[in-house]
Amino acid sequence: MDPTAPPSDASAEPDLASGADAQPWRHTDVIARLDSSACPLPAWLPGGHLQTIHGAFFARHHHIAFVRQRIDTPDGDFLDLDWTGPGLFADKLANGATAQPDAHLARTAARRWMQPQDWDSLPSSADTHALVLFHGLEGSSRSHYIQAIAQYFRARGWIVVVAHFRGCSGFPNRMARAYYSGDSEEISFILNTVRGHLPNVRWHAAGTSLGGNAMLKYVGEAGKDASWLQACAAISVPLDLVTCGRYLSESRMGRWFYSPYFLKSMRSKLQDKAHRFPGMVDTARLNQARTLRDFDDIYTAPMHGFSHALDYWTRASSKPLLHSIKVPTLVLNARNDPFVPYASLPTVQDCSDSILLHQPAQGGHVGFITGSIPGNMGWLPARLARFFETNS
Repeated sequence: MDPTAPPSDASAEPDLASGADAQPWRHTDVIARLDSSACPLPAWLPGGHLQTIHGAFFARHHHIAFVRQRIDTPDGDFLDLDWTGPGLFADKLANGATAQPDAHLARTAARRWMQPQDWDSLPSSADTHALVLFHGLEGSSRSHYIQAIAQYFRARGWIVVVAHFRGCSGFPNRMARAYYSGDSEEISFILNTVRGHLPNVRWHAAGTSLGGNAMLKYVGEAGKDASWLQACAAISVPLDLVTCGRYLSESRMGRWFYSPYFLKSMRSKLQDKAHRFPGMVDTARLNQARTLRDFDDIYTAPMHGFSHALDYWTRASSKPLLHSIKVPTLVLNARNDPFVPYASLPTVQDCSDSILLHQPAQGGHVGFITGSIPGNMGWLPARLARFFETNS
């Protein structure tokens, strides 16, 4: 039996026509909502694996260029933030002059660096909406889902900023450490930074996969201290990292397709760190790594203060914190996600009354594709917008 598949008895779960019809479910004093309405995936794209892979490589989406800001972290590293918004143009300076593309940014989705006068170009009133996006494992502002979401909201007058985790912006970070799925301290730093630039706008946050888990963990830990956020959205998040990590490391597709795909870039980055920080990385073991558990045992866990992969996955999971979230939050997971076994998905009993769980039967891992061949990414950002606007 495939543990990622939804139950065969469709009547065991509500099948709701739309988010507006999401039903309240009571558990003691908790009122949470569950929406299982469908993402209208086309018949030519069946199954979680195909939806995931096709979405990542072949689905149509708009392309958007950004203006990049580099910020220093409290521990001496740096992070790159890619901005877009009304009045801010990647190919034009604030004074109207044409901006020449920066050659150092050629392999990124950013075209030039942020200038001091650019901040005056962005709207900053209380009726301005803004969105921070957190990418997934080895993602960036070039990722298909980030591009689709950023373009959708930018076209509707929102300010959008894509936060890159360390080493994911096209440049190696300064330190031996990198990023990990439970780094809520980093999320807090990023959110406070962007809020500091534009303190009066209406900030929202959305995170995908790994980035979504870290974002949810922060929002859960922060409680009411995160109430300045208008709303959050988490997309295809492995909230139970123990179950999801084991499945990606042990399932056939996890071992032979997904893990090698991620490990290719992760191993390359770590080889570079091994040259810059001799003795910090066990390169002999690294070359033998075949799964994400191997990689996390060798590097991610010990480098970031955990004993081993299982300790990391246990302590970094956001699922135990869902009951503490006070910000209106959409948690969107397809029930056939090949990264996230169905049994690991949260139930309404796991959540605070601020959360709407949307668990459509189809969609894969960030594979919410609609339309005729080759399909498009339009449904996902529209789903986020509906939640941000109506809380449904």
